[in-house]
Amino acid sequence: MSSPFVFTSENQERFQQILARYPNKRAAMLPTLHLAHEQQGHITPAVEEVVAELLEVPLVDVHEVLTFYTLYFRQPMGRHHLRLCMSISCWLRGSDRIQVHLKNKLGVKSGAITQDGSFSWEAVPDCLGACDMAPMMQVDEDYHGPLTPERVDQILEATAQGQEITTAPPPDNTKTEALPIQLISEHFGNSQARELEWYRKQGGYEGAQKALEMQPKEIVDRVTHANLRGLGGAGFPTGRKWSFVPQDTGKTIYLTANADESEPGTFKDRYLMEWDPHLLLEGIIICAYAVGIHTAYIYIRGEYLRAAQILQKAIEEAYREGVLGERVLGKDFQLDVHLHRGAGAYICGEETGLLESLEGKKGWPRLKPPFPAVVGLFGCPTVINNVETLSQLPKILLKGAEWFAGIACSHHGGTRLFALSGCVKRPGVYELPLGTSLRELIYEHGGGVLGDKQLKAVIPGGASAAILTEKDLDVSLDFDSLMKAGSMLGSGAVIVMDEDVCMVRACQNIMRFFAHESCGQCTPCREGTGWVYQILTRIAEGAGTPEDIDNLAELADNMSGTSICALSDGAAMSFRSYVKKFRSEFEYHILHKRCDVEEKKTTVNA
Repeated sequence: MSSPFVFTSENQERFQQILARYPNKRAAMLPTLHLAHEQQGHITPAVEEVVAELLEVPLVDVHEVLTFYTLYFRQPMGRHHLRLCMSISCWLRGSDRIQVHLKNKLGVKSGAITQDGSFSWEAVPDCLGACDMAPMMQVDEDYHGPLTPERVDQILEATAQGQEITTAPPPDNTKTEALPIQLISEHFGNSQARELEWYRKQGGYEGAQKALEMQPKEIVDRVTHANLRGLGGAGFPTGRKWSFVPQDTGKTIYLTANADESEPGTFKDRYLMEWDPHLLLEGIIICAYAVGIHTAYIYIRGEYLRAAQILQKAIEEAYREGVLGERVLGKDFQLDVHLHRGAGAYICGEETGLLESLEGKKGWPRLKPPFPAVVGLFGCPTVINNVETLSQLPKILLKGAEWFAGIACSHHGGTRLFALSGCVKRPGVYELPLGTSLRELIYEHGGGVLGDKQLKAVIPGGASAAILTEKDLDVSLDFDSLMKAGSMLGSGAVIVMDEDVCMVRACQNIMRFFAHESCGQCTPCREGTGWVYQILTRIAEGAGTPEDIDNLAELADNMSGTSICALSDGAAMSFRSYVKKFRSEFEYHILHKRCDVEEKKTTVNA
């Protein structure tokens, strides 16, 4: 039987502060569980009972939420917990080798605790959002990478002794030339930009100040004419999205900044939040004023604890200096901004799954219609915008719609951040005009393929996007051009694969992610992603049959357009493209019971 659980007096005060952020107690579910987890290190049945009592919800509701998310430990862990990323970008850079070394070094398998209790560790299929550091792992809440076996040993030794871990910069991960334009990336790498005083000296909050002197409709029109499109993945015109919000319902209107950046290969929003938090807050002010919003929530993925801490500090500073609160920037406009941390679930990046999570539930996406603009958070009209989208607003207000629209190709405005990773010399975040070619990003800015090898394939918009090949390198990186090429811009995550990558195993890695992250609500997605992963594993291990390829094609058809959200569609688009463009590799695995790519490498190295 579990020991009784009681919050400390300090945490009781923090709990009351948490409750004040939400219109009902149920919505405080995730932060309350985080608070209990922080105090005790894991969640016991006794904790569940206390949380249920405090939030006045049935015990089964607490248990349902607790077991849905991955970051709440239900058993004691080591004094230090390691999470090794096994997602596609880290896998391409050798995380398999690090996994073997970590297991041998610690003497325990993934999911276990060392004999002395110093460490627990797990190899996780979900992307940790630091693909520029691949292969990487989290030590407690800190990111470390790129990893080598020697580097892992140094990190373990320093951690065990309580010493600070020095981060050695990767030798080929530095941008050697200025980007052609920097609207939202100019402060990356400058820790001063996190401070409000410094930010304002550089012209920060001037865009918000200008917005507060305009009529709200003028702002909506300006954003519409700027051709700013949603930069989280969907690419829907931002101004039009705002215009759908009804103003005459008598209900509260909410804004949610979607910072649940979990698509494999994507880490650009983390850069914005860690290096330029006030830019995001300024964009939130502009959006809120334009739509008539007085309460905003930033929903940040649970793994981004450091980004959350930086953002929270910026929010508190903004309140102290009158940037937020009852009189925003001294004007007759009130706005409250709250930070809400997720708990490890890719599905919460889907806008209605995010809303469910924010309301204190498991992140099951909602049927649409009604759309969030009409019936969103707490049943009220809600604007949901991505971090990068909101961060573009200050410059649009300062320099005008025509200027912003003229930066990119037609039907698109401005720039976007591309997260470049995989088999490339200079992984990182690059801000480029929409319409820049894939070739330019990889070879001019990313330095080309690692080891000067031949490029074999590239994912242009995160793991959900259909894969492209070397012949597609001149495609423009914009929403329309990539759609015509049979893929999508998605989250802007560009993942490069060289000639030595086995496409069967690459596809297997990605489908392991989707099978792990399917929320389980829809049968085609829940069963389909798991089945596809099993088939690909069988093929990769030399036990595939000729019927497997036809079965994969049939599964892709059955998974497309048959579920509530787009996770199933994204998974189907992804694995369908691998089989279509690299069918011969799948057939070789099945016919010869081995990998032709590995065979060629062995022959060359012999």
